[in-house]
Amino acid sequence: MVIEIAQVIQDFAIIMIVASIMALISYKLKQPLVIGYIIAGIIIGPHTPPFSLIWHLDILNLFAEIGIILLLFVVGMEFPIDKLRNIGKKVSIIATSEALGTFVVGFVVAQSLHYSLFNSLFLALAISVTSTVIVMRILEELDMIKEEASTIILGVAIIEDIIIISMLAILQSVGSSGHVSLFPNLAITVGTVLAFIGGVIIIGSKTIPKFIDYIGKTNQHDLLIVAVLGIAFGLSFIANQIGISVATGAFFAGVIIAESKVHSVTKILATPLKDMFAAIFFVSVGALMDFSVLPTFIVPALILIIVSILAKFLTVTIAARTQKISLVTSLRSAFGLSSSGGELALVVAKGGADVGGLTSSLLLPMIGTMTIITTFITPYMLKFGWKAAVTISEYFENRKKFRIV
Repeated sequence: MVIEIAQVIQDFAIIMIVASIMALISYKLKQPLVIGYIIAGIIIGPHTPPFSLIWHLDILNLFAEIGIILLLFVVGMEFPIDKLRNIGKKVSIIATSEALGTFVVGFVVAQSLHYSLFNSLFLALAISVTSTVIVMRILEELDMIKEEASTIILGVAIIEDIIIISMLAILQSVGSSGHVSLFPNLAITVGTVLAFIGGVIIIGSKTIPKFIDYIGKTNQHDLLIVAVLGIAFGLSFIANQIGISVATGAFFAGVIIAESKVHSVTKILATPLKDMFAAIFFVSVGALMDFSVLPTFIVPALILIIVSILAKFLTVTIAARTQKISLVTSLRSAFGLSSSGGELALVVAKGGADVGGLTSSLLLPMIGTMTIITTFITPYMLKFGWKAAVTISEYFENRKKFRIV
């Protein structure tokens, strides 16, 4: 197929203009910009009558892949290895309980709704995600960021992101091989993912930060950004070649770059690129959504949202209480982490769609719809949850005093 440059430029212009208009509307309505980008994609996409506003969905998908790499790379730079070590045992236990508990419950419910094996796996993984960016931004806006519960929420979200990205890599690898039922193949896939992550962290942390610091001493910002992007795309390419998600390579490239002394500068330099291509990624997700099939999945989607909220709330509360965290802090953490969705859920949805032939075409619009719904309700859950946690805690305290009397 011959692609005319004029058509590509036209597509790019339409994407950016419509995305900027919808993002501005989302901002004015005090909603996350990601909602505006998804709606922009829906408007310009091929599934919205009377016709598609863009010519080449394959070009849009190419930009989307770049967006995933840059988005996860910058997210990874928020999690230097020292920060991961200092998060602590308590938060790690809560995060593992929440992610795996929600995944198992979500998978069982999806299977009971008669979804296929891979649809159930990717749906379960998507509802296990909590949006770190959205939750922390809302906590800042509500002036709750310095609370003890906010610290726990951030720590849990960090560990959860790593768990989800690793599980995505495993699911995509198994899906590509088509041998999910054979234990040796699953063991090889898990081993490959763990070996890649371990190799990047152990070997990469001893070499890459020194190289980046050496580049940083030149004070040439263009040279620095080219070097760090080379590492990000290089590790993404290696991950892809061994059958792992490019998101995994990009994320851990960011983790390693965060070990350098100039990581704050690299983050500032990479953020504008990330913002642009991440916007295109969210637009691409919206463009691929076919909402004409909404009636076929809206009820299961609402069921999975409710299941996700309940599973997250219960697993976080119980895990936090076992770690001797106060009831009010445990409940606030549970409310803050209960709403699934966000950027990573959409990455999971796109990852499922990329596993050719094994997942349904309904997967992407279904997870996209769930993400939009949960993103809208997150601020209200946090506002309600912060107050409700105190009320519930006081109720149990009073009952305890009454028993003593």
